[in-house]
Amino acid sequence: QVHFVESGGGLVQSGKSLRLSCTGSGFPSGTYIWGWDRQGPGRSREKIGFITTDGHPTYIIDSVRGRFTISRDDATNTAYLQMDSLKPEDTAVYYCGVPALGRGAWGKGTQVTVSS
Repeated sequence: QVHFVESGGGLVQSGKSLRLSCTGSGFPSGTYIWGWDRQGPGRSREKIGFITTDGHPTYIIDSVRGRFTISRDDATNTAYLQMDSLKPEDTAVYYCGVPALGRGAWGKGTQVTVSS
């Protein structure tokens, strides 16, 4: 059974950084694209970006380019989301997953709150 554990969320002041981790199990490491989504209060879920099997990230939301970095460590089947220069509008629940494994292949999310 596919399972994900996200960690690293919390409350942070505007301008600070956080690094989210997401460790997967139940599927072979290094063989799938990982994705990161987020859902802010009162907003629809949106795709932040993804990282290919050869480690190349793509960012879908313009507002995170240059501030967020997606990476992966296939030795531990873990994906990371480094978030720098955080803004209050980055406040959201952040999710990681493997889109190719279906709608159920996402973690339960970790809350990030950025205070002004």
